[in-house]
Amino acid sequence: MNWVQLKWVQWTGSSESGFIPGWHMWDGDKYWDGDRDEDKDGCRDGDEGGTGNPTSDLPSLPTPIPSAGNAAFPMDVTGIACAALLALPVVALVVLAQRLGLLYQLFHKVEPQSPRHGGELVAEVLKAHGVRFIFTLAGGHISPVLVACEKVGIRVVDTRHEATAVFAADAVSRISGRIGVAVVTAGPGVTNTVTAVKNAQMAESPLLLIGGAAATLQKGRGALQDIEQLSLFRTLCKEAVSVRTVRGIVPTLRRAMATAQSGTPGPVFVELPIDVLYPFHVVHKEITGTRSARGLRGKVVQWYLQNYLRNLFAGAWEPQDVSPLPVKVPLATEDEVQRCAELLSRATKPLVLVGSQALLPPTPAEELRAALEALGVPCYLGGAARGLLPPNSPILLRQNRREALREADLVLLAGTVCDFRLSYGRLFGRGAAIVAVNRDREQLLRNSDVFWSARLAVQGDAAAFVVRLARSLPGYGCSREWLQRLRERERSKEQENREKALIPTEQHLNPLELLQVLDELLPPESILVADGGDFVGTAAYLVRPRRPQAWLDPGPFGTLGVGGGFALGAKLCRPEAEVWVLFGDGSLGYSLVEFDTFVRHKVPVIALVGNDACWSQIAREQVALLGSGVACSLQYLGYHLVAEALGAKGFVVGRQDRERLGSVIRAAQDSCRGGRPVLLNALIGRTGFRDGSISV
Repeated sequence: MNWVQLKWVQWTGSSESGFIPGWHMWDGDKYWDGDRDEDKDGCRDGDEGGTGNPTSDLPSLPTPIPSAGNAAFPMDVTGIACAALLALPVVALVVLAQRLGLLYQLFHKVEPQSPRHGGELVAEVLKAHGVRFIFTLAGGHISPVLVACEKVGIRVVDTRHEATAVFAADAVSRISGRIGVAVVTAGPGVTNTVTAVKNAQMAESPLLLIGGAAATLQKGRGALQDIEQLSLFRTLCKEAVSVRTVRGIVPTLRRAMATAQSGTPGPVFVELPIDVLYPFHVVHKEITGTRSARGLRGKVVQWYLQNYLRNLFAGAWEPQDVSPLPVKVPLATEDEVQRCAELLSRATKPLVLVGSQALLPPTPAEELRAALEALGVPCYLGGAARGLLPPNSPILLRQNRREALREADLVLLAGTVCDFRLSYGRLFGRGAAIVAVNRDREQLLRNSDVFWSARLAVQGDAAAFVVRLARSLPGYGCSREWLQRLRERERSKEQENREKALIPTEQHLNPLELLQVLDELLPPESILVADGGDFVGTAAYLVRPRRPQAWLDPGPFGTLGVGGGFALGAKLCRPEAEVWVLFGDGSLGYSLVEFDTFVRHKVPVIALVGNDACWSQIAREQVALLGSGVACSLQYLGYHLVAEALGAKGFVVGRQDRERLGSVIRAAQDSCRGGRPVLLNALIGRTGFRDGSISV
């Protein structure tokens, strides 16, 4: 067959011959398969997987009727191939022009004389999103951002370590409901944030990390502090992107901040190379240099650099929308709310476990608290949800959770995850109806295929679900007998703790007694930051947050070192609150130098250090199981003296101060109210209060 002569023709004969009337392929001698219909089912055999062999076996067919098809649909393969070959260079040139930015430059101007820089665009976007603070440690790669933020009224708070900057941004997100922002310099500045970013990811805390970087053209060429940064954060962040042009700053930041707060919140990383942040004349001098080009190769290189520079700044200062993009929050369906209402109405021993996720925007904490009180179901609060109910609430429980879960016939997990904190789901009683509500599908069903199963699993916002559940059950009342039984156990356990607090330790103070005195003196407007192991674990049972968003702990990652940053962010967000950081003496080592930050920025907080000269949470099991306390011993050091050397006020208390603990704590509070950060170094002994607690 001559493929050059292949044409489309129109067959007008009867389909009885095996051909469907219409357009067919004709080579001047015979028709071709794919248009045959030998089984006469009305479908072309080619549509049924025909072979495409010539139809030489067909009965005699008339010569095809010439039609407009021959003129309208010529199939000159050679012509088409030639046209395609001619078009390829054109397409390639268009693609190349697009990649080099030549097409964009035709319609958008470059302003070489403009003194503006990319840092101003960053500041505009942050301001439009309600950002009041950025946390940083200075570096040349990010100087334009810091200067521009200061000019528009965003407070720039510099810390002594980049991880502290991220922890502070994390605290701002949790307390204010607005995205927290940290800005760090390239290379080691970025790598120093990795642990803090991972902590935010696991705590589902939305924050924006802006990282400086080497100029795009200099990447991989040995520039100062140049490393591949995006790969570090792709598994830690919801989004990790690099901005390539000045005009790309605004849309990239808007999209990143919306991503951080949508769905299951988390951190995002935006890399800003140095050449998108500095003014045109600075970048021009750095890129093109002062030497004139020589030879063809030099001129080509010079043209490329000049074009790169023009594309970098093309359209940079054209007006752009900097307002926040919509944040998407998953919600339960009406059917899911109704099914839960039916399960709850039939339960006689219900229980609610509220996790940190329930405190996420947009549902106000006060609305969630009112819904829980309207339901009247006994509640355990975990993580950031501590303080959601007032300390004297009749439905609030803190003790004997394991026993209560064993007896409950319905458990509502409102943002609570079945991980190690719930023994992976092994604590529920047989036959209990488990209703799990979580924004994240993976967290929603964590370990459900192993130790537990959900009667109802709802992927949606936990707080909104509880509010709608309460509205669907007007007049609902929980069993008084069940609530009274749990309250009686609660009172018994708290009395037992008070008795343990009176037992002297072998040396120094009993930590239970110290924490009980603190709990008695905490004002209603206070925030507790938890950074430690054994001492903080004890405090979780004894010190009661007074209001919502008044307890900050690292979350499921269990990171040590959050204290300085969390306290910094918390006090800046709520300057009227008395902020206490509960440190173990081990965890204090990460944050001690940040007392310099507190002093310089006039951020008065109080640190209470449980100083037992040991990594006690580790030593407890290590010594018992392996017979050695290696690497667990510290010393009873004068941490208060270090704080004073940094400009803070220091106190120290030991066994000899037992009778005046209250007066020392009040003196610390007075110093703090006077505007001075305080460190209270409490020498404590060891108790068996937390024997059997989790350390791995």
